[in-house]
Amino acid sequence: MIIDCCIIGGGIIGLSIARELAGRGCRVRLLAREPRRQTSSWAAAGILPPAPVPIGPDPHAALTAWSDRLHWQWAAELRAETGIDNGLWRCGGVYLAPAAGLESLRAEAERWTGQGAACDWLDRQGLIAAEPALAVAVAEGRIAGGYLLPEEARIRPPRHLEALERSCLARGASLTHAAAVERIDVAGGRVMGLEVRGERGTETVVADRYVLAAGAWSGGLAEQFGLRLDTRPIRGQIALLRFPDQPLGHVVNIGLDYLVPREDGRVLVGSTLEDVGFTPVTVPAAIERLTVLAADLLGDRSAAVVEQAWAGLRPGSADGLPTIGTVPGSDNAFVATGHFRAGIHQSPGTAVAVADLVEGKAPPLDIPAFALDRAPVSCGQR
Repeated sequence: MIIDCCIIGGGIIGLSIARELAGRGCRVRLLAREPRRQTSSWAAAGILPPAPVPIGPDPHAALTAWSDRLHWQWAAELRAETGIDNGLWRCGGVYLAPAAGLESLRAEAERWTGQGAACDWLDRQGLIAAEPALAVAVAEGRIAGGYLLPEEARIRPPRHLEALERSCLARGASLTHAAAVERIDVAGGRVMGLEVRGERGTETVVADRYVLAAGAWSGGLAEQFGLRLDTRPIRGQIALLRFPDQPLGHVVNIGLDYLVPREDGRVLVGSTLEDVGFTPVTVPAAIERLTVLAADLLGDRSAAVVEQAWAGLRPGSADGLPTIGTVPGSDNAFVATGHFRAGIHQSPGTAVAVADLVEGKAPPLDIPAFALDRAPVSCGQR
């Protein structure tokens, strides 16, 4: 029997699930609320930290490790299917600390080593050797030490999203942009249909299975199931700097901020973490802080030009875990959301797990840990 599946959400999670299901022979319709360029996935920097297989029970790390392996497989498949290189590249990541944070950073490096990741501690000279552009910041004492994760990778999110969309269409999925789900009809625990408003008016969409993967907007839609889904938008702002030549060879991380080099000579500088509701706009003061950060790390690079700036809304969750699984009390509704900063990294594994659930199979992952009705876990326990 061919399964008809409707996916609500056109970001990277929705597109990845659509691609996986369409590749299994399902009839898939994807409802995208906003254009691709307005999704949080498009706005992301695309950093993929190392993802060693966890030694102990850690479902979040297990999902990331599984997805990380799938990314390399998917990148090759997407290039073969669409001709698009999504920019997946193991560039390595350098992590920095001022003198006051050196011991904390050293403990962080030891945790990476304990997890089985390759990790090299760098003194001042080691930092300059790894990233010569940091020489001024090191000499002036703004950076006291750091470490290198040679297995860190990066991906170009806009390219990846375009490749996913083209792959979905090539596999027979249909995609509707500017589709706002206004009502979800539920009877006896089953979804009976959706009322969808689009550019051509309102229509009723009926399918066998429904997947809610609408990112930060998932919570409002879940209320129509009578569910409380704690996803909230966390804004992140990024500046794109253009240099005469590329100053960096690695991703550079300091605290929650980062600089990501691109092969075209540009550098992404991010990012903010702001709980400001559904307002995906940039703020001059935040962009100024990011450009000052870049200047502090790279020295007086007055030739750098702020070429663009943008903002996205990450889907945050109360306990830091995504929500993935079957809607309690339903046999045809599923949820995949709340990945926060790990949405791109965890998207392939999430797609395979949800596709298994849609087909009535058991995913090769500890899905109950991500269930809607899971026991609450505080962020401090993660």
